[in-house]
Amino acid sequence: GRGAGPNKDYVLLDLTHLEPAHIDAKLPDITEFARTYLGVEPYTEPVPVYPTAHYAMGGVPTNVETEVLRNNTDIVPGLYAAGEVACVSVHGSNRLGTNRLLHLNVFGRRAGIAAAEYAVSAPFVDLPDNPTALVDGMVESIRTRESGERVADLRKALQETMDRNVQVFRTEGSMKEALGVIEELKERYANVVVQDKGRRYNTDLLEAVELGFLIELAEVITLGALARKESRGGHFREDYEARDDVNFMRHTMAYRAPVTDVAAGPAFADEVRLDYKPVTVTRYQPM
Repeated sequence: GRGAGPNKDYVLLDLTHLEPAHIDAKLPDITEFARTYLGVEPYTEPVPVYPTAHYAMGGVPTNVETEVLRNNTDIVPGLYAAGEVACVSVHGSNRLGTNRLLHLNVFGRRAGIAAAEYAVSAPFVDLPDNPTALVDGMVESIRTRESGERVADLRKALQETMDRNVQVFRTEGSMKEALGVIEELKERYANVVVQDKGRRYNTDLLEAVELGFLIELAEVITLGALARKESRGGHFREDYEARDDVNFMRHTMAYRAPVTDVAAGPAFADEVRLDYKPVTVTRYQPM
């Protein structure tokens, strides 16, 4: 059923027809989450169900030693990534549940070992004169602004367009609509303001900075999806329903030029450039 009431429109999971002992035996995690985080008793009450991000496919490209790739072949010396932030390419567009253990246990361990070895042998590198200037400029321009756009308003608009237009099922039209919204949000973000002007434990400021990166990431995701004119695993195009291994058996690589001056306010890098990296097929053939 659907919930009703002020500002509420959500799906409900109804377990009340099941015996409590059956619920405890078969659904212990779900019911405990409902009690702890929602204050709902699944024995007698329907449980609200909300959409959430389950798992990230893709991310920072790395090799199998977890060294971050600058492009298809060159690494960024001394930078390592593992877990859901990284894409070591051990699975394609279909996410396998057990692969999170592979990401964390195998590649987390590899990252630690590789980083430690690098730290022992790496030469000392002098820092530039003012290494924090870029971040200082970005953060202070937001923190000190007196009036402008609210973070929550921009984030809500971003969430709504991505959820509606760049979800599992998407089309060229829906994604172009999302890009239009994203472009507008980039302009509005230049005037983003926070209510908390403090320098300590300022979550308002943290969310404002995070929002800027989310807008950038949304643009990268949408442009990559728009260029992939096929359906594959978690990517489904209603206007290109067939999988196309001839043209799209490849990883999308997205690049931006770095921002060098943010003194005037939050700035976005130059437009996204898409490139591709070939898929290496070894023992397991695509199915």
